[in-house]
Amino acid sequence: MIEVVGFRYARLGTADLEETVKFATDMIGLEVVGRENGLVYTRGDDRDHNICYFEGDPTDHTLGLELADFDALDAAESSLSAAGLEIHRGTDEEAAARRCMGYINFKDPSGNSIDLTVRPFAAGRRYFPGRDAGIDEFSHIGLAVTNPREAEKFWSEMFNFRTSDWIGWSALMTFDAVHHRFALFPSNKPGIQHINFQVRETDDVMCSNYFLRDHQVRIQAGPGRHSLSGARFLYFYGPDNMIYEYSCGVRMVDDSWRARQFPVNDASFCAWGSKPDLSVLEAGDAAE
Repeated sequence: MIEVVGFRYARLGTADLEETVKFATDMIGLEVVGRENGLVYTRGDDRDHNICYFEGDPTDHTLGLELADFDALDAAESSLSAAGLEIHRGTDEEAAARRCMGYINFKDPSGNSIDLTVRPFAAGRRYFPGRDAGIDEFSHIGLAVTNPREAEKFWSEMFNFRTSDWIGWSALMTFDAVHHRFALFPSNKPGIQHINFQVRETDDVMCSNYFLRDHQVRIQAGPGRHSLSGARFLYFYGPDNMIYEYSCGVRMVDDSWRARQFPVNDASFCAWGSKPDLSVLEAGDAAE
């Protein structure tokens, strides 16, 4: 089993790099920490970076996860190759662009691009926000998968992810004590469906709600409280229709936690009564 020890970064193509970076700093509250070779590195915590934006196809997404050491990376390469997946071992130059000492890349059964990194860079300076949104951690993503049951099986059998809860066929999965690091969303194509940043308290969620509305940013859902994780949340759209989320107060789980099945309805998504767009959770042919 491949042991993930850290949740590191997202790499996102964008149709308009400068517009996206401006949104990231002025609206989300991220800090630009580097620009080189057409890449812009941003962060919302004290890691080297959380999101790397580049001018390109807005559907070109990669998720970066961390492994413990090079032995773990070699073992992961062997395991994934044995499972029939094509593996790319990054060059030193490619690793430098990902700000780590080494990595491999593969595509999961849905076609999602995944980097497994070793010794990703830490930052020598603390995060200084573009605006005070109260962000303190890059925490999880929504991952679009073409077959949720197959995806859940892949991440729980090949990797140390375990399911915390289900809503419909969508599994919320984690490798540590946080309720979820992945939320698997049924889709006809792969990609990162949303990106979550944890904020310190409910006041931060509510302040951003009014700030974003005042700046004509389209709200996708919230403010609300997730029935599954207990987190207070706000989802909103950025450039290229990427969805970003602020949340706080997420539930912690341990090995004694037993996953629960929730139906796809408004109450399962939000305990406060927020009316989200639930079309992203429709099962389609997920049961096949």
